[in-house]
Amino acid sequence: MALSIVHDAPLRALNSFGVAAQAERLISLDDEAQLPELHAALADGPAPFVLGGGSNVLFTANVPGTVLRVALRGVRMLGEDGDAVTVEAAAGENWDALVRWSLAQGLCGLENLSMIPGTVGAAPIQNIGAYGVELREVFDSLDAVDLRTGEPARFSAADCAFHYRDSTFKHGDAARWLIVRVRLRLSRTPRLRLSYGELGQRLHEAGIDAPGASDVAAIVRRIRTERLPDPARLGNAGSFFQNPIVPAAFGNGFCAAHPAAPTYPATLGDAPALKLSAAWLIERCGWKGIRDGDAGVDARHALVLVNHGVASGAQLLALATRIRESVHARFGVWLETEPVLVPAR
Repeated sequence: MALSIVHDAPLRALNSFGVAAQAERLISLDDEAQLPELHAALADGPAPFVLGGGSNVLFTANVPGTVLRVALRGVRMLGEDGDAVTVEAAAGENWDALVRWSLAQGLCGLENLSMIPGTVGAAPIQNIGAYGVELREVFDSLDAVDLRTGEPARFSAADCAFHYRDSTFKHGDAARWLIVRVRLRLSRTPRLRLSYGELGQRLHEAGIDAPGASDVAAIVRRIRTERLPDPARLGNAGSFFQNPIVPAAFGNGFCAAHPAAPTYPATLGDAPALKLSAAWLIERCGWKGIRDGDAGVDARHALVLVNHGVASGAQLLALATRIRESVHARFGVWLETEPVLVPAR
């Protein structure tokens, strides 16, 4: 199968915000056998922007150069060691489909990460996390290709340098790497994490006193459905801002000034720190539910920016900038965005 290459390609259908943009060139990678052809197509040019499910990106303008859409497929169990099972998934697989597949196989570890949008290949880049669990806790290794040389490489967890919503693939010359498959270490024995947020309370309210992994996944899905808009109905990329992590000294002063604010223990490097709730900060600044043209903030969740129709990426970014500036002016905290801004700012 020949590599698919489209010039002046529309991107509206390929991003969950549903914003209109064009790529100078769109390449779709459907099979690893196309990697040599891909290397030739990218030779002597700038690094492409790698696009997975389009659920963690905001196109703020037309994209010069190449957008590389990863559509590699395949999931398999590689082997078992006691109750531990290593699962390998291709980078283009839908993340939530992998979670559902793993639960159907009787495997545990991904239940708290249910319904996170995006692809498997994007998961380690962002070190995705939800409800007290991060990808790094189940990560084994990944295979990538150096887009400059065409050479393969394997990354261990240490190589990935995972931190909160961060990894080595966000820094330096990380754009040279194309992730092609990811391996996870799951378990046949449930080791459920129920202490974060309202998971335990929701399970109790549902009359589930001895939950399994599938029960936890179902509750996570219910909570996310209640709180987050469906991108198919209202364009969005989920949480637009990260929860800020601040030094302990600042955090203690913040807590004294705002005792009702939710906070969570965290670290900055090796130093103790506090994680603040970005949603709480934004809501206290009066942004929840606001609308400026077709760009807005979701009425149910202050972290979610939404496209009510034909908002441009530039309009959504302008709204996000106003939110950041107001939070900083009131609380002295700068919020960082979760979606990748393309073109980069």
